[in-house]
Amino acid sequence: MSISHPDGRLIVRLRRGDVDALGELYEKYKTNIFRTALAITQDRGAAEDILQESFLRLFTYADRIRTDVSVEPWLYRVAVNLSHTWVQKSRRRVAPLEGVLERLTDSLHLLPDHVMERRETQEAVQQAIAGLPLGHRIVVVLYYLEGLGLREIAEVLEIPEGTVKSRLHYARESLRRLLGERRAVSGVAYEFT
Repeated sequence: MSISHPDGRLIVRLRRGDVDALGELYEKYKTNIFRTALAITQDRGAAEDILQESFLRLFTYADRIRTDVSVEPWLYRVAVNLSHTWVQKSRRRVAPLEGVLERLTDSLHLLPDHVMERRETQEAVQQAIAGLPLGHRIVVVLYYLEGLGLREIAEVLEIPEGTVKSRLHYARESLRRLLGERRAVSGVAYEFT
């Protein structure tokens, strides 16, 4: 197996027991992995645990990780799977999806005197996202929050790209429907493209 990606060099060092290599990978990817886990679980403590567990698994399974590509999709896959398991076990939704809300409401461009309206909009979007089926919520998080493309999401979730497109389509439709009343009352349009 060739080492054609900078992460590959770190994985090789990690295989040799170089904990500094793990630290470099952690510093490089911790924010994205934490943010993904937080957006899916909506629980800061769970997201912190998932972040740590993701990198523990990276250390444990370093000998199985490809050295010719970025380790980021592998880390996303681990974090998404751990988050999914946590949500299935806990069945609760607590922490806000601030990052997703920011991205989904960016098109509103509200003036400072509309702070209350923006807060209400964020809460409505948060509730709508929390109401999505878990598979759809995960795709929305990876697409809008993490900025992953359809092919990347398919790789992370190990599903066909068409399935990702379908889930994203149905998630957008659900969000439009769930936010329809709010849009009609406030006159604010939500753009889910």
